[in-house]
Formats: sequence, C-alpha cells, structure tokens
Amino acid sequence: MTRIFTAIATSALLTGLMFAQDTAKDDMKKAGSDVKQAGKSSTKAAKNAGKGVSKETKKGVNKAAGATENGAAKVKDKTKTSQ
Repeated sequence: MTRIFTAIATSALLTGLMFAQDTAKDDMKKAGSDVKQAGKSSTKAAKNAGKGVSKETKKGVNKAAGATENGAAKVKDKTKTSQ
C-alpha cells in the first residue's frame, strides 16, 4: 500500500514538474513575442512623431522665410525713398 502511494505521489510530482517546465517555456515565448510587439509599436510611434515634427518644422521655416522676405522688401523700400 505504501508503494502505491509513493508511486502515485512520485508520478504526480514528476507530472507537475513537467507541466511547470512547459508553462515556463511558454511564458518565456509569450514574453519574447510581447517584447517584439512592443518594439514594433514603439517604432511606429517614433516614425509618426518624426513626421509631425518634420511637418511643423517645415511650416515654421517657410513662415520665417516669408517674414524675412517682407522685412527685406521694407528695407529696400526705405533705402529707395531715402536716396
């Protein structure tokens, strides 16, 4: 009777260890894929942010260029009238 209980307990313990190892392995695979997915999302977010910065920078540069042209025209007009 003791042998039967020992055999059952041993097999239950070994089965539990086998499943625990498979679960840990699956958890590691899942964690790896989660990290990979997070990296892809971060890349997409960075590209999107970069596009927004680029667009706004271009708008700012064009606005500054326009203001510079207006200022140069004013100076040119003042130079012509004072001569």
